[in-house]
Amino acid sequence: MRSACPSLIFLLLAACLTAYSQHSSEKIGASAVWQMPPQFMKTAHSVCDQSSPSNYGECMIGQMAKAGAPPEAVGFTRELYKESHGEFGVMTGLQDEGPVAFAFITYPLRANTNYGLLLVNGQPPIVNVEDLKLLDIKTMKQSGQFQDLKGQFPNVDVWPGDRDGKTWPNSQAGPNGGIQFTVGYPLRNGCHACASAGSAIFNWNFDAKGKFLGTTFQGMIEPPLK
Repeated sequence: MRSACPSLIFLLLAACLTAYSQHSSEKIGASAVWQMPPQFMKTAHSVCDQSSPSNYGECMIGQMAKAGAPPEAVGFTRELYKESHGEFGVMTGLQDEGPVAFAFITYPLRANTNYGLLLVNGQPPIVNVEDLKLLDIKTMKQSGQFQDLKGQFPNVDVWPGDRDGKTWPNSQAGPNGGIQFTVGYPLRNGCHACASAGSAIFNWNFDAKGKFLGTTFQGMIEPPLK
């Protein structure tokens, strides 16, 4: 009898690890997409405005389920909430690109840009395209294009993209069977509402298995003539 207990414990542990592995490897699919009903934010605000600030996001997520959001959509929002350190966002679009997929996110509580873009289902599972720390900024700032631009716009810098929630970035084949995504970012002269200085173009690079390899600066586009 004594020898059976360790064996039973081992089998239970193996089953738990297998279940966890299967869950963690699940791909984000179209069932995680949810279009918020017109009255959702008004109703959610009426309930969640009475909760504490530290619990506000969790309250909004709870309101999603009550408004009829699929469990996969609620689960994704909860995962994004943890990943983004407390920002409430809903997936409102998904486009599969092979080893990874584009996901448009609506952030209804933001003051300025209400749309964001993620690359999901790769390694890591969520890559935030609006995370400027992941951009090849050093190469951009060393380029002749950027140095010339600073002569006209001394405070120029790259800002998160003004996404519309509809226009998907372009993709193309990368080296060794990988894939690249070309994404543009606005250049502004010091603040979000300051003068436009054009846009900077970066490639997001993934290998054939969906592993994120980093970004590369591709060039700049001048602002439209006024």
